Amino acid sequence: MTTILVTGGTGTLGRLVAERLEADGHDVRVLSRHAQPYAVDLREGGPALDAAVSGVDAIVHCASTPRGGDEKAAAQLIAAARGAGVGHLVYISIVGVDRVPFGYYRSKFAVEKLIEESGLGWTILRATQFHDLLAQVLGILAKPPVMLVPAGVRDQPVDVAEVADRLVELALAAPAGRVPDLAGPEVRAFDSLARAYLEATGRKRRVVSVPLAGKAYRAFRAGGHLAPERAVGTGTFEEYLAVRFGR
Repeated sequence: MTTILVTGGTGTLGRLVAERLEADGHDVRVLSRHAQPYAVDLREGGPALDAAVSGVDAIVHCASTPRGGDEKAAAQLIAAARGAGVGHLVYISIVGVDRVPFGYYRSKFAVEKLIEESGLGWTILRATQFHDLLAQVLGILAKPPVMLVPAGVRDQPVDVAEVADRLVELALAAPAGRVPDLAGPEVRAFDSLARAYLEATGRKRRVVSVPLAGKAYRAFRAGGHLAPERAVGTGTFEEYLAVRFGR
């Protein structure tokens, strides 16, 4: 039995990672801001974080937020892990963090660098966007009578359960450095994904593709966030929608 700490263990991905590890018989500690007994704000660190990492064999770092603070949180986690002699830190990142000049991506890339230079044994997996996130974005875009989507942008969504399975596999193995990306099975035009979402939710909207501006948009349009050569995921967006919305 291995003792593993899962940060962000109540989130979309972290919860699945924790459940799978527990099902395999491992001792799992779930860390989040409100999950007892390891309720910790990673940005603050302190004795509670030290207690969470004490005696841990590996950490799967899933905690993240686009609202900022990931770098500070990672620095605190790394310092605590070093102090506790943790042998393996596994981090989930995003495909394209080194190619797309988007604020959240830059932060994730900076965290990768902190981990690589931490002196810890480490593994970094980059994945494409989860079906859940894409559905959330499309739900917001579908609120007005006309659904505006970014012109020329494609996406390659992946099933979060497949990412969780891979993280569990990596956490139970030796540190492997940067491992091959995990991407969804299909590269799809954004307007195609929008129409699939509308059909699954029974909404009727006109979908209009709108060109945007800026370096980040150009990088997304160029496919910097895609990994067609790593289309190893199997669950499609339509399959996810069918399960979620039951249509």
